[in-house]
Amino acid sequence: MTKAKEPIRLRGRRMPSGRTSLYLDIYVEGRRTYEYLHLYLVPEKTREDRRKNADTRRLAEDIKSKRLVELRNGVYGFKQAENSDTLFYDYYVHLCNERLGKDSKSNWGNWRSALKHMEKYDPKLKQRTWKEITRQWVEGFRDYLVNEACAWSADYRNRVKDHPLSQNSRCSYFRKLKACCQQAVDDEVIDKNPAHGVDGIPDKEGTRMYLTLDEVRKLAATECHYPSVKRAFLFSCLTGLRRSDIIRLTWGQVFKQGEFTRIIFTQKKTTQQEYLDISKEAAELMGERRNPSEKVFDDIHAPTSTNETIRKWCMAAGITKDITFHCARHTFATMMLDLGTDIYTVSKLLGHRQLSTTQIYAKVMDKNKQEAISNIPPVLQHKKDDKK
Repeated sequence: MTKAKEPIRLRGRRMPSGRTSLYLDIYVEGRRTYEYLHLYLVPEKTREDRRKNADTRRLAEDIKSKRLVELRNGVYGFKQAENSDTLFYDYYVHLCNERLGKDSKSNWGNWRSALKHMEKYDPKLKQRTWKEITRQWVEGFRDYLVNEACAWSADYRNRVKDHPLSQNSRCSYFRKLKACCQQAVDDEVIDKNPAHGVDGIPDKEGTRMYLTLDEVRKLAATECHYPSVKRAFLFSCLTGLRRSDIIRLTWGQVFKQGEFTRIIFTQKKTTQQEYLDISKEAAELMGERRNPSEKVFDDIHAPTSTNETIRKWCMAAGITKDITFHCARHTFATMMLDLGTDIYTVSKLLGHRQLSTTQIYAKVMDKNKQEAISNIPPVLQHKKDDKK
């Protein structure tokens, strides 16, 4: 007797990075589809790698088992819906839940906030099927974000005056809708993307405030009310690490690599593992090594309190720029470029996924423009000579 083939199989695909992407190969009623799990196996070089891969495989098998149960019960995901009868709201919430724990909390929060604004725009959203999410509906949501949407729309408290959404919030929320529509096409929930061809909302390029090398030296020589904040901020200036990664850094993530001190950590924002060699001065700022489980930088207060401390510290040093903790990361990037480090290396040091993100700093520190300006021959001096 021939054993029936399993309708859902767990497979892996080797990626250029060396990791293996796990996905489900689904064959139902003569039709093959794939569900990528966003789970990855790493090359097994250590015992920790093997343990991590075993956990990842178990999670993938659990998802596969869940899909098999759904298939047998006739409720497999959203792909079984006929002719776009799937509820838009349910599908969007499904994407939100997928991001919880996988993406940064701020990105998940943006997905949720975008949904709140969609509910404001369309009070009947929870009853809408994908058939009703038309291009006109998408354009209407775009117009709502641009012309009507207010910040803190989910706040129950009364306000004297509503505050319009920032340009970047409008851009971010509309992108979430467009991403949802494209994912629905990829998942074969709908055949046509209702957001296709609809212009996005341009974001507003923010000012990337940074300190010069001389200003960093001034701060280093100036007393700060909270030495722990001073150490952490200067450490960020010398390494480019985000505040979120600095406050999570433990001594178990700090290693000696020849003459260098190396930090091996997972970025909170991108969830990518990073290998960062740091300078001797940055290593000195960490202080004496303690137990592996202990944090390197303790006693770092909440962001608002920390930024207030930094502002007072800057004032004491005679620096009038509006500096926050994140400006230390900008400082590191511009300092590296100013010292002649190539943009690709700077991108790797910052842990950027895309080189285009780093190119913003190159725009800030455009050495070619500075050189061009310095080549302008004297003009005003000749006028002075003419008067003599």
